[in-house]
Amino acid sequence: MNLQSRYPTTPDEFLRWNEGRESKWDFVEGRIVDTMVRVSRNHAIIAGRLTTILGQSLTFPPYTVSTANFGVKTATSVRYPDVMVDGAAGSANDLAAASPIFIAEILSPSTLAVDFHHKASEYQSVETLRHYLILAQDGPRVWLWSKEPAGWSKPAMVEGLDSEVLLQGLGLTIRLQSIYAGLLD
Repeated sequence: MNLQSRYPTTPDEFLRWNEGRESKWDFVEGRIVDTMVRVSRNHAIIAGRLTTILGQSLTFPPYTVSTANFGVKTATSVRYPDVMVDGAAGSANDLAAASPIFIAEILSPSTLAVDFHHKASEYQSVETLRHYLILAQDGPRVWLWSKEPAGWSKPAMVEGLDSEVLLQGLGLTIRLQSIYAGLLD
């Protein structure tokens, strides 16, 4: 019988501990947090569309587009963002992104405060990150933080189907129409 006598205390220990587990966990400031969330249809569609847009727009290598099954290490935690772009191909056995440059989270009622505050702060500690995007489920509305020479911008809200989000760090412009079309009819 294999009994685990202690829980992981570092991000690297956590990534090894978490590998292959069925439940969904984050490692937040030294604590293991259960993040098993059942998502809505809109959440799944928005994540899928954004992943498709990024995957079709960015070349592999060097870019790797991934979903909530691949980790990102922050200064204090390990998170699993809804959508992420890693700027380096990395190794086949990596458990976390080598140099994430874009992270997106899709709002759920239970994650609103965490996405806007805790995760925004944690993600901004990642040296390579250029953009953090939060997407609403109930309408074409997003909030974008971008890393500028002087530091991180305040979140800019963009709304409306005809609006666009400029991701300079990726050389992309994404129309909200391509993410939200047909979801609110």
